[in-house]
Amino acid sequence: MENQGTPSNFIKNVITEDLRSGKVKEVVTRFPPEPNGYLHIGHAKAIWINFTLADEFGGKTHLRFDDTNPLKEDTEYVNSIQEDVKWLGYEWEELRFASDYFGEMYARAELLIKKGKAYVDDLSAEQIREFRGTLTEPGKNSPYRERGAEENLDLFHRMKTGEFKDGEKVLRAKIDMSSPNINLRDPVIYRISHTHHHNTGDAWCIYPMYTFAHPLEDAIEHVTHSLCSLEFEDQRPFYDWVVAECDMEAAPHQYEFGRLNLAQTVTSKRKLKLLVDEGHVDGWDDPRMPTISGLRRRGYTPEAIRSFVHETGISKSQGLVDLQMLEHFIREDLKLTVPRTMSVLRPLKVVITNYPEGETEYFEIENNVENPEMGNRQIPFSREIYIERDDFMEVPPNKYFRLFPGNEVRLKNAYFIKCNDFIKDENGEVVELHCTYDPETKSGSGFTGRKVKGTLHWVDAGQAVPAEFRLYEPLISAEEAETDAEVEGLEASADKPEPTFLDQLNPKSIEILQGFVEPGLKDSVAQDKFQFFRHGYFNVDSKYSSPEHLVFNLIVSLKSSFQPKKG
Repeated sequence: MENQGTPSNFIKNVITEDLRSGKVKEVVTRFPPEPNGYLHIGHAKAIWINFTLADEFGGKTHLRFDDTNPLKEDTEYVNSIQEDVKWLGYEWEELRFASDYFGEMYARAELLIKKGKAYVDDLSAEQIREFRGTLTEPGKNSPYRERGAEENLDLFHRMKTGEFKDGEKVLRAKIDMSSPNINLRDPVIYRISHTHHHNTGDAWCIYPMYTFAHPLEDAIEHVTHSLCSLEFEDQRPFYDWVVAECDMEAAPHQYEFGRLNLAQTVTSKRKLKLLVDEGHVDGWDDPRMPTISGLRRRGYTPEAIRSFVHETGISKSQGLVDLQMLEHFIREDLKLTVPRTMSVLRPLKVVITNYPEGETEYFEIENNVENPEMGNRQIPFSREIYIERDDFMEVPPNKYFRLFPGNEVRLKNAYFIKCNDFIKDENGEVVELHCTYDPETKSGSGFTGRKVKGTLHWVDAGQAVPAEFRLYEPLISAEEAETDAEVEGLEASADKPEPTFLDQLNPKSIEILQGFVEPGLKDSVAQDKFQFFRHGYFNVDSKYSSPEHLVFNLIVSLKSSFQPKKG
């Protein structure tokens, strides 16, 4: 992977000072996804930050799965995350799981109990929320808060051995119920869940909360810089409390950065899973999804995604990034590397009445006019061709330069043709044009006798390959981004109503068309990419395309008004 460098940012400055002062000898970062969904474009930024910063300073990055909630986790997600990280171009130093440390986490929880810093609570989840207080009112102590260490150790052990039901008891940190930071009001650190775990099976029926496990994992792995997005900022005091009170040898520090919020894009894994489960999309890799696998299937490249997140930079502020910025970088990545070919998405047959029947000739054209090294190809031309239905109007408006009765246009890389007649079906729809061609106007012949203002793309009707085209618009209609809390304690509570984002789904987010491509594309395979003249960049779909039925996904249109910042 090419070295893109790291933009100047406050985290880089911190690392530089830590190394200079000797506080840190080797930089160790980690990318810590929860295996409860597929990675999305926001994760791409977190991956880039952790891996690139460590690499720039000669350090290392762990890939660590924070698998502390077996109710939502699955090996499918573990495998997809590893595939996505590798596809983006990154290699982790070590592969770790939070579940690798369940024994040590249990021991550290026992240590807190012995120190009088944790207690078993019998309050229900609803009661705990009620006792927690509000942003303006302090919380109230649980009636079980003053249990002695011996009783708490016994109860905690009995929780571990499966004596109690889910939700019957929890272990809470004992900090300060009047703290202005609600995260320090005796947060839950262990809960009972008689659930099979993808990694540990049925060995455990109690599991640490993410906010307790995460700092311990960082400390165990000697992570030096724990980098996370801004919604974790209020959790940092508890992060530091856990590391200190659990007597961890290493003391990692947490630094927060502004997450990537993309306009018209949902990145909440809970909401993305809802789209999948309710069938609004055809899976996590649906090309409309902002998941890494969805972007890959649509046709985005890892280089374009890395360039995009690099351009967004690292800051302490939240912001909304225009979707056109992401599209700009895939255009830049593809414009010199993919063939420029012709396809017809909404076909209209044209019969060239004065062209010899049964004859075919071939034109040689460049594969990419901006990159001559990509060579040339041959395309056939005969009496019958297809053009775009939109390229003909029976009664055109002013300044319409495409085909209409009596008008002449150029067929790209071929001849001038003139529309003389047309045929309609029983519904009054034009289904066939009758045109004549001028053999003296052959492309490349140097003909200068007259000029035409319109140039149309086309494919030969006899040899064109049938294909399906899938055109996409943003999945979300509203100009907004949805954010996602990766901390269990920040997740939406179950008693809240379903999110209204389903009301914002764009009913026109996908349009499926049946048309034709040049015969040279008949052997195209998944992930082959092309620029189709006047239509955009397309990618061969990896799920539905086959040698018998080619399916092309629109990656991005040809042009945009977006311009990246300079300097």
